[in-house]
Amino acid sequence: MNKIVKPVRGNLLFWKIAAVFTLLLLVLGITYLFIGSNISRSYFNEVNQHLYGDVAAHLATSTQPIRNGKPDTATTHDIMHSIMVINPSVEVYLLDTSGKIIDFIVPGKSVKAASVNLQPVKQFIAEKDRDYIAGDNPRQPEKKSIFSAAPVYEKGKLSGYVYAILASEKQEAVLAALNKGFFWELGGSIFFATLLIALAVGLLTFLLITGSVGRIAAVVRRFKEGDYSARIMGKSRGDLGTLTATFNEMADVIVDNMDRIRAADRLRQELTANISHDLRTPLAIMQGYIETLVIKENTPLEERGKYLDIILSSSKKLSHLVQQLFEYSKLEANQISPQKEQFLLDELVNDILIKYEILAKERDISLELDAPASLPAVFADVALVERVFQNLLDNALKYTENGGCIRVKLVNKTSGIQVSVADNGKGIALRDQPYIFERYKQSGHEESHGKGMGLGLAIVKKILDLHHSPINIQSVPGTGTTFCFELPVNPA
Repeated sequence: MNKIVKPVRGNLLFWKIAAVFTLLLLVLGITYLFIGSNISRSYFNEVNQHLYGDVAAHLATSTQPIRNGKPDTATTHDIMHSIMVINPSVEVYLLDTSGKIIDFIVPGKSVKAASVNLQPVKQFIAEKDRDYIAGDNPRQPEKKSIFSAAPVYEKGKLSGYVYAILASEKQEAVLAALNKGFFWELGGSIFFATLLIALAVGLLTFLLITGSVGRIAAVVRRFKEGDYSARIMGKSRGDLGTLTATFNEMADVIVDNMDRIRAADRLRQELTANISHDLRTPLAIMQGYIETLVIKENTPLEERGKYLDIILSSSKKLSHLVQQLFEYSKLEANQISPQKEQFLLDELVNDILIKYEILAKERDISLELDAPASLPAVFADVALVERVFQNLLDNALKYTENGGCIRVKLVNKTSGIQVSVADNGKGIALRDQPYIFERYKQSGHEESHGKGMGLGLAIVKKILDLHHSPINIQSVPGTGTTFCFELPVNPA
């Protein structure tokens, strides 16, 4: 059942991003207007210079402003005044060949500089298709202004220059006022419209992004509160897509691990129950016969010996079970590391079979070893491999009828030595075969007479896993069972 998730008050992330984005747009807007104002001023000056750039040349060619090295004031002033009537913003200066001002016609007579830098003047004269060029403004030495310039020749010899400032103080004031109006008009009509559109698009984008983040956060909150079926729906691209896929994969892994933990807990409970049962049985037997011996003080010696044999057998069974449990616990906790070395497997198997001969003869069971001569040495842990054979032989003896046969076969292969342990007992039911290596799985078929598979085969599986060797089973009910695995010859 899905839990109801309380909505988050406000979209704090959205408003933070929106505030930063708006501030950024305002800064960009002011920068844009500043750049636009400067470009418009430069454009105006360039246009003005191109329109009135021939003023100085007209004055120099229509009169003789310098005679005998001196300015012809009476003649030139009339022409200068005529030019200023047509364009009041023009300020006209006569310069000698060094750039010194020798005469001028300007409003107010407030000329602050005595000379003009000739480098821009010469550049202006030399370049016909010139770009915007600024030169000294004698009335405002701290500023550069657009100008018109032309050389003055007397008897073919350079005698000076006509230098006309095309942007007077009055024009600058008018231009500043117009530029201020242009600034607000541009900002109000074009720029702010662009800002509003950009702001709307940006906020919409951020709203969509933060909305997606909000939905993701809601799903994460549901998962945190116990709704383990919660997943982020839809397929996003980019970082949000990666976040979506990562969360869904993480959720799947968490749920899978939880299922594994639950399954492990169930198996632990089953293991505890089964082991408790098997521990209780020999303990009960031992306790019963000991109480009998205590109560019956005059029990015949023969009967007393029988009781003691039963007690001894039960104590051995109990000790074996405790040993198996301890061994499996260490394997389960990865506390055992194989100490691998080279050894001859056929010699080890032969020694183990000799130890089991007495138990086998008691039940008339034959033990056979089928191994070719000169087998190469295997590379494994001797003690752990010995434990594998002991558990497999114990299992075979448990399920083999009297007069049966147990055969261990070793085959030399290119990848290692293949081992098979086969018996001709009652076999294992097909429904039980997938579970025989699980810890303390009880056999369910009637023919087993309630005999548990115990921890022996589970220990075998754990040890062979440490050697990276899978174990396989072939069993036909009523025919027998064969366990197969392989040990490497050379170190990995």
